[in-house]
This record gives sequence, structure tokens and C-alpha cells, in this order.
Amino acid sequence: MAIVSVPPTIVSEQATSFIATIFARALPGLTDTCIADFISRLQSSIPDATATYRLLDASATAPTVAELKFTTSHPIPLKEVRNLAFIAAFEEVYHAQVAIQLDNVHRRHKRLAVFDMDSTLIQQEVIDEIARKIGVEDQVSEITERAMNGELDFAASLRARCALLQGVSSSVFEELKQVITLSPGAGQLVKAFKRLGYKTAVLSGGFLPLTSWQAQQLGLDYAHANHLVVSDDGKTLTGQLTGAIVDAQKKAELVREIAKENGIALDQVIAIGDGANDLPMMWTAGLGVAFNAKARVQQQAPVKLNSGSLVDVLFLLGLNKSDQDQLLSEEI
Repeated sequence: MAIVSVPPTIVSEQATSFIATIFARALPGLTDTCIADFISRLQSSIPDATATYRLLDASATAPTVAELKFTTSHPIPLKEVRNLAFIAAFEEVYHAQVAIQLDNVHRRHKRLAVFDMDSTLIQQEVIDEIARKIGVEDQVSEITERAMNGELDFAASLRARCALLQGVSSSVFEELKQVITLSPGAGQLVKAFKRLGYKTAVLSGGFLPLTSWQAQQLGLDYAHANHLVVSDDGKTLTGQLTGAIVDAQKKAELVREIAKENGIALDQVIAIGDGANDLPMMWTAGLGVAFNAKARVQQQAPVKLNSGSLVDVLFLLGLNKSDQDQLLSEEI
């Protein structure tokens, strides 16, 4: 069953001031013609819109990121602006990506960053790695793919995948620590967030041993994942789960809990993921980013970002390349 839920009211907020972050995905980058065409298309859709822009990587030979601020004389719902028909056409013509946000203080001053783990913070899908070790990767991968695309209920699919792991040595998590690799830019992005004073969390539909370990490696403040039951002698996995399953709705619930615990407004939360089970937490956060996500997820997410590095998320917060370099090079 596909995950269908109504996003929180943040996407229905009306405003007169917006930010469009434009990423070019191919040369020649963001030319003057490209940006002028975006503004022209914008004003054809919203005749009273006025716009200014700045390049966020101005020193580059072929700039690839621009931040365009536009205002209107009358309030417009954010969702309506994000769904303007010209945006998809512009993206196709210029091989670009456009992320629309409200232009307000909370866009620039987030306080909590929440990550999915598998295929977001790390490059692997952990359960697929375990399955590969025991020769059931085809069965598990099929279930995983259908779940992440929203074609199957996550909780039911997780139980089905876990059942295939019955009898696997409990040492498998220690073994996997040797092969797990961070996604490009993940360490730098976390470093930047921590230097900006953010609370950080990983909410995983995977398993707690690796999630907790990865959180410790990165210095994250919170780690939540699923509990796989181990046999009484501690030697093997039973294939069963215990406790609440960290599914789509649980992730959204945890975002609200962590934000409330720290006195952080949801508008000051950024949530980053790649799967259908990440959509509710993306909708709950002030900024939800589908990073290198499945096509169906990109269509439903507040913002999509297809990039070779998670560090590019910082552009969405208005930090230009110089800001980022300074932030990441400073000694604490």
C-alpha cells in the first residue's frame, strides 16, 4: 500500500516573499540567459512578481547555483508556487533543479537537522548488505525497492525482509562496519551543521546497532532505528523485531518529539531522506529535502536535490561557497 498522507499546513502558508535556489546540473551552468529566462517565465505566471538574484558560487568558471528572491503584491500559498507549471519545463530545458522556499528568518536559521540513514547518510542499504552475505539479496532487494517507492506498507515489508535474516550471526553488524561508507559530503554537512549549533539526528528504518554506531562516529545527538531480536545465547538473529517500528509516521513523530524537547519550531527543522518512508518527516519539517531520491519521492517531496554531494544542501540555507569554505575550514 502506498504511503499517502496530507502534508502539514506549512506548505499551504501564504506569503509574498519567496526564494528560488536554482542548481544547474550540466554545462554551461547558470548563464545570464538562463536566469533571465527563469525570471521571464516567473513573471508570465505571476505578473506582479519582482525578482533579484545572486550567484552562490560566483567564483566558479561556470556558476552552477543561484539564489533568486522574488516578491509579489499579494499572498500566494507556497504549495501553489512550487507547483507552477513553468518550473518543470524550465528544469528540462536547462538541465536544472529549482527549490522554492518561503523567504523568512527560519529559512536562514535552522536549529535541527534530521537524516535518514540508508542511501542518505550512507551509500548502502544495510539490510541489502546483510542479505548479500547470506545469498537472499534478490528477494530482499525486491521488497526494499517496492517499499521505498511506496508500493508496499513499510512495516509489513520490513518484517518480511527481517524474517529472511533468521539464523544470521549477530556478529554481522561488526562485519558491516568495515564496508559501510558515508555518502559524499555527509561528514562535511554534519560538521557544518554542528558548527552552526544545530542539534542533529538520524532516524532510520534500518537497525539500531549500525545506526547508533554511525551516529557516534559523526557525533549526532539522536539515533533511532529498529530493534532486531537476538537469540538467547546472543549468537544469531531471530528474524523478529521488538519495540516500535521506525516507519514513515514514526519518523515524523520523532521529528516533532526531538524539536519539542529542544524548544525548536518545526519551521527550524531540516529533514533529508531518499525514500517514501521519509516523506512524512520531510512534510513535517520546515525544509524537507529528497536527496538523490526515487522518482516518485521527488514528485511528492517539498524540495528535491540531485547532487554528487550532501554539502550542496547548504546552498538551500543561503550559504554561498565562500561561507561554506570558511565554515568547514575554521578550527574550533
